Amino acid sequence: MRVFITGATGVIGRRVLPLLLERGHHVSVLARRGSGAARTDLVRQGAVVVEASLFDPGALSVAVAAHDVVINLATHVPPSSVRMFMPGAWRENDRIRRDGSANLVNAALGASVQRLIQESYAPIYDSHGSSWIDENEPVHPGRYNRTILDAEGAVRRFAEAGRAGVVLRFAAFYGPDAGQLKDMLRAIRRGWAPLPGAPDSYVSAVSHDDAAAAVIAALELPSGVYNVVDDWPVSHREFVDALADAAGVAHPRLLPAWTAKLGGSVARALTRSLRISNRKLRDASGWAPRYPSVREGFPAALAASGPGPVA
Repeated sequence: MRVFITGATGVIGRRVLPLLLERGHHVSVLARRGSGAARTDLVRQGAVVVEASLFDPGALSVAVAAHDVVINLATHVPPSSVRMFMPGAWRENDRIRRDGSANLVNAALGASVQRLIQESYAPIYDSHGSSWIDENEPVHPGRYNRTILDAEGAVRRFAEAGRAGVVLRFAAFYGPDAGQLKDMLRAIRRGWAPLPGAPDSYVSAVSHDDAAAAVIAALELPSGVYNVVDDWPVSHREFVDALADAAGVAHPRLLPAWTAKLGGSVARALTRSLRISNRKLRDASGWAPRYPSVREGFPAALAASGPGPVA
């Protein structure tokens, strides 16, 4: 197949690209101007680099022409846990999800594209305590990420035109190159867990590698929304303790409940109890995570990150 992908240099995209090429797909990659080193690496891997912007509808229409599949993994996530809470930190991410996704869908509808795969975010459901959450539950994104609904709506419009539109709601990512994981580890080494919420609230996560494998599985999925999470979400207490155990340090203290009020909509979203199910994806595709939970995934992530402590 001829595949057009955005976000190919992100933590998921740079894992998806070699998987596509290994399977013999012809892959074109969207790249911004000035991305010299990244462009060289993409070409070296065997991709065709297309210079265009998600905010240039005309250029996008030319870029996606003659492709069978479009995979949109473009995001602009704040680079550190601290910056996530700052005013305006998610503005560019909003623009990508609201305007960029709409432009990409319009371009795909005007071309021969038959399948569109869109990244989304699983922790937008309402808090459900210890109950399992599937894709039929209503969503309630926070103020900082409400444009997720715009991106998902664009894919719905694509599917309503008689083509295959797949939304992948990814859980919280982790992996050896995850900046947020390194930030958490620094705090845990200092004795604190930078994760607001009750100790028994559930956290749903997925490793970078398992998320990338889900994107490949989406090449064959029926239209719809799919949660991409590991098999066994854990409580906030278990989550931070699993990371501490993987790092060989003492279990940290949890933040007082009142601290969530200081972090705005981002912190309030993090306090939700989200025990999210991956059953729909597993049943539809045969996909299964390599790491059933963070208990297995955290040690692998830290081992892959190389020797030396995180300060």
